[in-house]
Amino acid sequence: MRDAYVIGAGQSPYGSFPTETYRSLFATAFDRALDSVSGSFDPDRIDEAFLGTLGVGGRQIGLSGPAVTEHVGLHSVPTTRVENACAAGGYAFRSAVTAVESGRVDVALAGGYEVMTDTSADGTRWWLGVSGDTEYERLSGTTFAGVYAQMASAYLDSYDATGEDLSRVAVKNHANGAENPDAHLGFACSMDDATTAPTVAEPLNRYHCCPISDGASAVLVVAPEVAAEFESVRVAGLGAASGRVGLFERDTLTSVPASVAAGERAYDEAGVEPADLDVAEVHDCFAIAELLAYEDLGFCERGGAPRLLRAGETDPDGRLPVNTSGGLKSKGHPIGATGGGQVVELFEQLRGTAHVQVEEPEVGLAHNVGGSGGGATVTILEQVDETGGEA
Repeated sequence: MRDAYVIGAGQSPYGSFPTETYRSLFATAFDRALDSVSGSFDPDRIDEAFLGTLGVGGRQIGLSGPAVTEHVGLHSVPTTRVENACAAGGYAFRSAVTAVESGRVDVALAGGYEVMTDTSADGTRWWLGVSGDTEYERLSGTTFAGVYAQMASAYLDSYDATGEDLSRVAVKNHANGAENPDAHLGFACSMDDATTAPTVAEPLNRYHCCPISDGASAVLVVAPEVAAEFESVRVAGLGAASGRVGLFERDTLTSVPASVAAGERAYDEAGVEPADLDVAEVHDCFAIAELLAYEDLGFCERGGAPRLLRAGETDPDGRLPVNTSGGLKSKGHPIGATGGGQVVELFEQLRGTAHVQVEEPEVGLAHNVGGSGGGATVTILEQVDETGGEA
């Protein structure tokens, strides 16, 4: 199969926007993606679109994909809505890349959208809860935070880790998000803030949990001959895997097996190892999720995530900066937009235009998880040199 490239990527601000709709948020992301292309790009060249959304609150569940593409003027472009809970955006990007690699299309649009803040707190908790097992988790009273709290408790019991390590994730990601004008919670927080906040689900407190956000993302994926016209980054590797939807069905609470499998597949396809990465965006819906991602993706050994974090190795000036965008924790988590938003950050990092810019990155990884691990995608992007080859 031929290679696929990203020539443009954009996202709307993430936050609570009472006057916005999923259509208007996607239009902002789409316009920003077009503006990011290094030359003049005609959107009429888009052959197909793949867009992720959960459909929080039940609004426009049917045909919401065509609703947004028609809104931005992509008339008659075939559009597929992708739903895989919080990994919907990652899977939408994967679908767009696969369509280009197969030769079916030359230009594909990927991304996603979500409006979550115009629903009651109880309603939003219900929609988030169905990303786990509905019968044995959601209907038995277990919340989304409660599921990750079980994972956090098991991790703290199994390894040399404390609640302060969870807070260190929040402090790092808020520091990054404070530099991101599009972040939902774009402010720094102290260790005292992050350790004394009210409990949500023991051992997780408010600062260990991502916000409920509105937002959208859009990414232009193209064939090599189209990429040759513009500055681009190459999609070097893609991995995806499914896993047990219910936490109670798994053999471990201290790992997300789908992340492990997706990461192995992405590394193999890209021909790289974790040590080759220069920057990463990982799925930190809760602070424990970032620690698990370090280990599932091979950044360190089992139980080694707290030491990696304490040593500053995942800080912007560390060995492997993680969540320079602020992550889900600070930037926000509009479910369908999140996977595409991670790709936006990597695209900007590799182009040298990120808000918290890493020094000369060449290879970046994005990790997107659905629910507590029912599905996961891992994407590896890399710089290309001026002739279109690998950097």
